[in-house]
Parts: sequence; structure tokens; C-alpha cells
Amino acid sequence: MRRFSWFTVSLILGAGGLFAQESLPRFGVGIKVSTLGAGIEAATAVTRKSNVRVGFNDFSYSDTFNKDGIAYGGTLNLRSFQANYDQYLIGGLHISPGVLLYDDNRGTASVTALAGQSFTLGSATYYSNTLNPVTGNGALGFQYKTAPELLIGFGNLLPRNRRKHFAFNFEFGAAYQGSPGVTLNLTGSACTSPGVNCQNVATTPAIQSNVIAQQNKINGDLKTFKFYPVVSLGFGYKF
Repeated sequence: MRRFSWFTVSLILGAGGLFAQESLPRFGVGIKVSTLGAGIEAATAVTRKSNVRVGFNDFSYSDTFNKDGIAYGGTLNLRSFQANYDQYLIGGLHISPGVLLYDDNRGTASVTALAGQSFTLGSATYYSNTLNPVTGNGALGFQYKTAPELLIGFGNLLPRNRRKHFAFNFEFGAAYQGSPGVTLNLTGSACTSPGVNCQNVATTPAIQSNVIAQQNKINGDLKTFKFYPVVSLGFGYKF
């Protein structure tokens, strides 16, 4: 009976040691910098070769640029919540399908055609009225608020080595947000030549058709961004 008891205790202890060896890391957190913005993320292990990760990204950037004689003062706001499933192939090499569950990447801009200066809308050239120059605003949005994502990378927020707590993760890939869309809303007066035949840009059908043509021209330049490039470098800690 005593032998049986010692055997049972030994078996339980052995099994406990085996399960301890097979236990998976439960929680890790990290910070990262990516083309989606500065972010924080958290992960938990699913199997010995897979994790689930969630994160939030946020960033704002402002700049000015000129296109076709029109000055744009733009601000790009990047804000998204993402979830990824990390499947490890060899060591830290992994593939991570995922989704931007909340994709609030967008842009706004002030629009100015300097008084007396020429500018182009579509294929037509106008002059901004010196007494009532052309101004307005623009907005940039993406087709989908939920965007599928595919990343490939190296590193693991949850190292399987028990003694290792600090980690890094580098990834690249793309998120499919759909075609970007720009809208322009202009006010003021445009002239066919300096001070001649000046008309309200908001109420003149011929000018409005050229405003739409200009929108389409900008949207054509932005078509390649339906696949938003994602490059990310992060550092984390496993608890």
C-alpha cells in the first residue's frame, strides 16, 4: 500500500512537471511604431506556435503642398484598432492574418487659390478673383471601415523560453482599405482670365463639373493606396 502511495505521488509530481513544461505564456504587452502610427498591443498564446494579438494605433501629421496651382494645408489622422493571429513557422518567423476592426484613417485640408493666380480644375484653367478669391476645404476617406490585413514578420511578443521576458517584433505587409476618396468643397469666384468673366464656383454648373473632374484626378493618383502598406517595429514584455 505504501509503495502504491509513493508511486501515485511520484506519478502526480511527474505529470505536474510535464504540464509545467508544456504551459504557455498567458500575457504580454508591447509598444510599437508603424506606418499605422504609434501603438500599444497585448497578446496571449493559443498554442506553442501561435498567438492572438490586439492593438491600438494613433498618429497625426500635418503638411502643406501645392497641386495644379491650388495650395492644400492638410492633416492626416491615423487611428485604428487591429487584431492578428500569429502563426509561427520557423523560430520567430511568422505569418499574421488579421483585420483592422476600426479603421479611422482619414485626412482633412484647407484649400486656397491665391488671389489673382491661375489654377487648374480638371482640364480647365481659371484665375482666382482678387476681390473674392477661391477657398474651401477637402476631405480624404477610405472605402472600408473594416480592413483585412496580412503581415509577415520576425519576433515574438511571447517568447516560449521561460526565462526570457523582453521581446521584439518586426513586421511588414498591407491592409486593404479600399479606394481612397477625396471630396472638394470650394467657394469664391473664378475668372476665365484675370478680372474677366468671374463666376461663383459653388453655383456655376460648368465650374462644378470641373471641380468633380479635379476630384477624380486626385482620386486616380491615390488608387495605389487601396492597399495601405504596413511596416512595424515593436518591443514588448512577457509577464
